[in-house]
Amino acid sequence: MVQIIPARDISLYELEEKFGLQLATDTNFFTEWTENLPTLTDSEKQAMSNDKPLHVYARVKSNYLNLNKHRLMSEEAVKMRE
Repeated sequence: MVQIIPARDISLYELEEKFGLQLATDTNFFTEWTENLPTLTDSEKQAMSNDKPLHVYARVKSNYLNLNKHRLMSEEAVKMRE
């Protein structure tokens, strides 16, 4: 049976707990996110320069993923099979 859960009523954390979802860290998982991309502008390249220690980037990424996991979903609805 298909269960429809309004996105406003569930977070990614709850979906992970209920359905065993896991973060995919394999760079080849979504190749369409890395192929045929537009060229970065000079200002975009400068903004992404590695002038900060790596632990700063790791902390920012970790904080972002944690915050993103606990906020409510923004999609219209989440459809999952139990």
